[in-house]
Amino acid sequence: MKENGISQSQYNQVANYVYVQQEINIKVREKSPPDYIGQIREQCHSGKLAFGGIDNLADFEANLEVNCIPSNIYEMTLKDYEDFLGDRRILMAQKIKRYYQGL
Repeated sequence: MKENGISQSQYNQVANYVYVQQEINIKVREKSPPDYIGQIREQCHSGKLAFGGIDNLADFEANLEVNCIPSNIYEMTLKDYEDFLGDRRILMAQKIKRYYQGL
């Protein structure tokens, strides 16, 4: 993100954080989301693991949902970063609300 003019204060936001294993983070560090998400989807079809152990699309999409990643992430580019943050904040707030109401 730095290389594309996104400031540290823009990318160090809670809505941009997700727990990722260190080895996966290192592999995706220099890739754009469309690139590495495309590669993860490909590994779901081929079974050849490149990023973590998810090897089917249903598990990958469930993982995105659990992590409040917007469903349109597949089409997003760097230009959509602010929209991604806004969409993810809404999904995170909805998840917290459901959890709280379930107490």
